[in-house]
Amino acid sequence: MTDYILEQLRALVAIDSPSGFTEKVTAYVLQELTRLGFAAQRTAKGGVLCCLGGSGNGLLLTGHIDTLGGMVAAVKPNGRLRISPIGGLSANNCEAENCRVYGRFGGVVEGCLQLCSPSVHVNKSYSEEKRDFTTMEVVLDAVVHTKEETEALGVSVGDYVCFDPRLTVTETGYIKSRFLDDKLSVAILLGLAKSISEKETVPAREVWLHVTVFEEVGHGGCASVPAGVQEILAVDMGCVGDDLGCTETQVSICAKDSRGPYNYDMTTKLIALAKEAKLDYAVDVYPYYGSDADAALEAGHDLRHALIGAGVYASHGYERSHKEGVKNTYQLVKAFVETL
Repeated sequence: MTDYILEQLRALVAIDSPSGFTEKVTAYVLQELTRLGFAAQRTAKGGVLCCLGGSGNGLLLTGHIDTLGGMVAAVKPNGRLRISPIGGLSANNCEAENCRVYGRFGGVVEGCLQLCSPSVHVNKSYSEEKRDFTTMEVVLDAVVHTKEETEALGVSVGDYVCFDPRLTVTETGYIKSRFLDDKLSVAILLGLAKSISEKETVPAREVWLHVTVFEEVGHGGCASVPAGVQEILAVDMGCVGDDLGCTETQVSICAKDSRGPYNYDMTTKLIALAKEAKLDYAVDVYPYYGSDADAALEAGHDLRHALIGAGVYASHGYERSHKEGVKNTYQLVKAFVETL
């Protein structure tokens, strides 16, 4: 299943999809779920909702397909663009990254995010310059020198700016790309759907999949909880960093994030299943994190909630995971779905 998951990851990462600009990527997910034999539907909010089978007390699995990105906030007098971040995009870890600007009424113009004076042969203070979205600009790959020339290309305020993911899988099994958060987990959940469609996995209860499209801005999981669902499991990235146990080769089980503790019984069950299956896992507390499961409870849904994910290093930057982390996460989701 790892090969299928990586195939899906490549397809998903190749489709630009910052929060609010997800129609093409959700169309792909709908098409793939339909190909696997499921009756998936698009929610009014733009996500994908699909029953994967089973009966009895419902479980909702969530993964989000929206990513970080930018939006044109101003076309500057010199024809370059000031952008506003979407989600937690950080200027200093996408400096010199190639990007695409999507005109609202058609057309794509390529460019690159640069410091406003990026040449060390000209700017003596280059190394000391603050990197934020007031000191950086998108330089378009078009011969433009004025605001009017840029606008004539069809570029205007409100257009989406999407950054190159640069996906690569190393011979040692590492998966490197922007937006593994959370396209890697969506690929894992598509792997689960494939396993169910092939009767390899038999759900022990009714299982729903919700691919959300506004997680990076905080409200992805607030809606579209089907009737009968009593538990929600967010499959998102697992944190890797100082004071945390998880590495890229493991599945992370989150006991608490910045919004509070996850359901004790669900978390305990996930740990027990990981132990029983001899999976490589870690239990961690995430200091600066919120999930679709959190959002569902904050919206007022009466649910038990939990969070897991493959370990991801350098989150919200050029991220890194590993095939072993994918395998461990897939096996834990599969075991959870198969167990009452």
